[in-house]
Amino acid sequence: MTASVSEASSVDTASANRPRVHLLVLLALGLSHLCNDTIQSLIPAVYPILKSEFALDFVQIGVITLVFQIAGALLQPAIGLYTDRHPLPYSAVFGMAFTLAGLISLSYASSYVLILISVTLVGIGSSIFHPEATRAARYASGGRQGLAQGIFQVGGQIGGALGPLCAAVFIVSNGRHSLVFFTAMIALAMFLLTWSARQYWSIQSQFEAALRSKGTKDSRPDHSRRTVVIGLAVLTLLMASKLTYLESFRSFYTFYLIDRFGVSVSMSQMMLFVFFISSAAGVLLGGIVGDKIGRYRIIWISILGPLPLTLLLPYADLFWTGVLTVGINLIMASAFASIMIYAMDLVPKRIGLIGGMFYGLNFAIGGIAAAFLGGLTDRIGIEGVYQICSFIPIAGFLAIFLPRLEVRR
Repeated sequence: MTASVSEASSVDTASANRPRVHLLVLLALGLSHLCNDTIQSLIPAVYPILKSEFALDFVQIGVITLVFQIAGALLQPAIGLYTDRHPLPYSAVFGMAFTLAGLISLSYASSYVLILISVTLVGIGSSIFHPEATRAARYASGGRQGLAQGIFQVGGQIGGALGPLCAAVFIVSNGRHSLVFFTAMIALAMFLLTWSARQYWSIQSQFEAALRSKGTKDSRPDHSRRTVVIGLAVLTLLMASKLTYLESFRSFYTFYLIDRFGVSVSMSQMMLFVFFISSAAGVLLGGIVGDKIGRYRIIWISILGPLPLTLLLPYADLFWTGVLTVGINLIMASAFASIMIYAMDLVPKRIGLIGGMFYGLNFAIGGIAAAFLGGLTDRIGIEGVYQICSFIPIAGFLAIFLPRLEVRR
């Protein structure tokens, strides 16, 4: 009888110490990510307006993306490394203040230089937001990392989709100054991030108590320096290939549709919205399936899998262009959550650094790719660029060099 009571007590203790999924916190972080990335996506969404208003060429369009992405990339690893040692749960709220200033400035910018300054402020805001929000999502996951990163990142992907939609139905008809109305989304994000920050310390304590109940500091094993270096190098190259291809959509898809098929600006923005929605679905699906079949398999499928579709895209008509766009981005977008979690499992004690580094790579590689593709478009035309980009997913074969990790929940 005593043994039964003891066993029951042990089960109750283990259940009490088991980390739980903090769904409300994850939803708040996901919605904040939605607001943040909606503002980000408004920048490329208004490129046709800026191009017409300021008589910009494709190189100047690419430079806007480059400046924005570099501003968003430079601070993220440094902020992530600092907050690994000194957590700053309210830092994301501070970052949104930069985004607010940048959006207001962009809505009233009167020159190309002011446009560059405006997008720089928005980029800085994003660089402060991502590392600490990524850490908070990790702690709130309750061990279901794919689900947590899926919810967090799908918010960002939906936000990316809303930008072109808002441009198509509101900004195109009301002008660039109407951007100022989207400051309401920034205010909502600041409220949600303030609430999430108040939950941070209790969630962290529960997370660490669960680890202590297992008699270890971390349920993920340490890996050799060689494994970490090889793993991060391969993941970086895979991210670079994925982001370069996706940047051809983010910055130039509307121009491709207008040039090749003669669609209207509003129609091109609606199709860009479809692109982002398919990416959002892919992110969530990849995170959930990754919890079931493992990150390694998801990375293989998501990077190499779209290759047949990308090779067909430059030769498709308008209808099949839409269909292929959905298929490509549904598969390809599933990689990001798995790449992030795989990297965190490689370096489990540097969550903020990994979050900052990979979100920083997201910005930096995207910016460099946009500038390069902009210059290439001026030389060989937008259709030629899409023909070249169709071969990029071949880089998925690099996944063969990824170390196979033995990672416990």
